[in-house]
Amino acid sequence: MLTRLSFTFAALVLSSLSAVAQQIPAELALPQRGTLLGKYPAKGVQIYVCRVKGTGTVWDFKAPQAELSDAQGRPFARHYAGPTWEAADGSKVVGKVLASEPAPKAGAIPWLLLSAEPPASGILAGVRFVQRVNTSGGVGPAGACPTAGTEQRVDYTADYIFYK
Repeated sequence: MLTRLSFTFAALVLSSLSAVAQQIPAELALPQRGTLLGKYPAKGVQIYVCRVKGTGTVWDFKAPQAELSDAQGRPFARHYAGPTWEAADGSKVVGKVLASEPAPKAGAIPWLLLSAEPPASGILAGVRFVQRVNTSGGVGPAGACPTAGTEQRVDYTADYIFYK
């Protein structure tokens, strides 16, 4: 019985991991082999600021601000400018965009593949790549903005997948 339960659990894990891989466009595939740390849903805002450009003003991306949760809904990490992900234990990674693909959902920010310099210790130790997928919302305001320096926060959700 225990063997059957172990096999069932392993099959479920493998099928969920392959489902994750099947949903991600080939352009966002890891450039080298990686080990999955986990997939974490995020909820937050994309912050845009009104900047002077030429003779007018435009909305320009400033930074993300989001909270990532684990499978039990507990806080896993904060996401902020850099782009940076900082876990509750203080470990953090800063990403660099390697590839971007338009989101399949209208009005959603792009899906991304980012490289990361891994910290030496903590839960994020060894993280080398991050994928942002399953985005919803977050696209900046359209048209001219009122006054330089004005900020607007746009709600978004996404899944962040971390690989070592």
